[in-house]
Amino acid sequence: MSSNIKIIPFGGVRENGKNMYAVEVENQIFILDVGLKYPENELMGIDVVIPDWDYLRQHKNQIVGVFLTHGHADSIGALPYFLMDFNVPVFGSEMTIALAKLAVKSHKKVRKFNDFHVVDASTAIDFNDVTVSFFQTTHTIPETLGIVLETSAGNIVYTGDFKFDQTATRGYQTDLARLAEIGSQGVLALLSDSAGAGITGISAREKDIGEYIKENFVHQNGRIIVASVASNIMRVQQIINAAVAAHRKIVLSGKDLEQIINTAMSLGKLKLPQDLLISMKEANHLQPDQVIILETGKMGEPIKSLQQIASGDNPKLHLTDTDLVFVTTTPSYAQETEVQKTKDMIYRTGAEVKFISDDLNPSGHANQNDEQLMLNFMKPKYFIPIQGEYRLLDKHAQLAEEVGIPADHIFITAKGDVLTYKKGEFHLSGHIDVGNTMIDGTGIGDIGNIVLRDRRVLSEDGIFVVVATIDRKKKKIVARPQITSRGFVFVKTNRQLMKQSADLVEKVVQENLNKKEFDWSHLKQDVREKLNRFLFDQTKRHPVILPVIMEINQHAKRKNKKGNNESKPAPNKEKKVTNGHHRGRGRGRKHEKQAQKNNK
Repeated sequence: MSSNIKIIPFGGVRENGKNMYAVEVENQIFILDVGLKYPENELMGIDVVIPDWDYLRQHKNQIVGVFLTHGHADSIGALPYFLMDFNVPVFGSEMTIALAKLAVKSHKKVRKFNDFHVVDASTAIDFNDVTVSFFQTTHTIPETLGIVLETSAGNIVYTGDFKFDQTATRGYQTDLARLAEIGSQGVLALLSDSAGAGITGISAREKDIGEYIKENFVHQNGRIIVASVASNIMRVQQIINAAVAAHRKIVLSGKDLEQIINTAMSLGKLKLPQDLLISMKEANHLQPDQVIILETGKMGEPIKSLQQIASGDNPKLHLTDTDLVFVTTTPSYAQETEVQKTKDMIYRTGAEVKFISDDLNPSGHANQNDEQLMLNFMKPKYFIPIQGEYRLLDKHAQLAEEVGIPADHIFITAKGDVLTYKKGEFHLSGHIDVGNTMIDGTGIGDIGNIVLRDRRVLSEDGIFVVVATIDRKKKKIVARPQITSRGFVFVKTNRQLMKQSADLVEKVVQENLNKKEFDWSHLKQDVREKLNRFLFDQTKRHPVILPVIMEINQHAKRKNKKGNNESKPAPNKEKKVTNGHHRGRGRGRKHEKQAQKNNK
């Protein structure tokens, strides 16, 4: 029996997205998915959030590979950043690897990485103490796989995203016989998708979703702008089928979407007529009821892109009162505020907006019945709910108890929790520090809580900049402090406040100059603290205070044209002359040699 097994979540627990789990068996570490998540509202300016894997850097030689379940951003989005730190092989289905390559090629530092390996449900890979195998599941992207780590203590199973849909077409079907086989072998621990644990009813079948989209397309008289996640291949296929039925042409809007559709077509995962796709220029010459614009945004998320269109910031696409904006994605709870804001913006343009989730439950995740069915297939000894906020993990744990799994064999984990298997039992053995790594533009992890706090304060209370000029040698302020404010108060109507602030700064600076030991950092901190206290007393606001202290030296020596230092001669002072020649500091070596020659 394996004496050392550890399971560590690096993301995907108590949050939406960012799935990443490490399973350590003896001295080998298996990475299951490396995903990202889109930021919540309070993460101002952040593009995406990825897991923090500092712990793995200390054990990089133990990592045997990355095993991917499917090609959505919550499973592969952080892969390029991971490969910047770890040069390890990557395993996944044909479609998953194709999308992973697209993600990697978009980052210069890992563009040449090519250690990818295509696997399928019949693949088994031997890693000494562990054999890794796979099983087919149903999700909104073809060739989604669950992962099995076969150890001497039993199977460790990671479901990835899944649901059960008896109408699923080939490439999307769950292999029920394989699930039963895995369960009969003995499952030591099951890591199972909890994202749909709050869904009490029956999820809409993909066949019914396809019919719903087709019905809306056929009965709409104006132009249709369809918002979808680019990597949701099943939904894209349904949109294509509905467009054909409604005799409409499709305009692809977004580079991500074009790349993904071309990739899916090249692999035979998407089918569409040859003349279906047209350009925006061609669409402008057609009647509105002949056009569908398929819209996705950065990294495939359409919500921000819809806001840009609704606000008139998209130069190629403007909404009219005859348009229908049809949103076929189900936004996460973290984006609920943005979704409502987007709806409002679209209605202001006069266009109609419809979310598919208003009429159907189009989730690609298992509902409560599906989750219990998976538990009954696997019959795990230990259960670890993953992929969801705490309330969803807790609900999934309750569902597991209902099918007979003891409560003390269920672990609701947090990021960094270490579950260790020893002497026939799993237990929580410790915790490692696992935070979030935030991506802002090209910066990776250089934005922390302090920067985010400053951004939040700037958005709420503005900035207050103080510029003072001092002469440290004379211990005096050369120029009265100048104050600039942005987003704090209107300066013209608050001149008294500005004057009092300048007086306070002048006083604080002079007090620091009078001290025997002058310290720049202490001076700035002193200005910041006392000014902050004063401004809060006056306005009940806490702006970001930026003190700028400049120093000048009023005794600085000038330089002549030749670069030599010289001081101004004192008035009426006799100049010293040697042998009839001026020997001042400004004379160069050429003049000195000429003088010596004349003396001879």
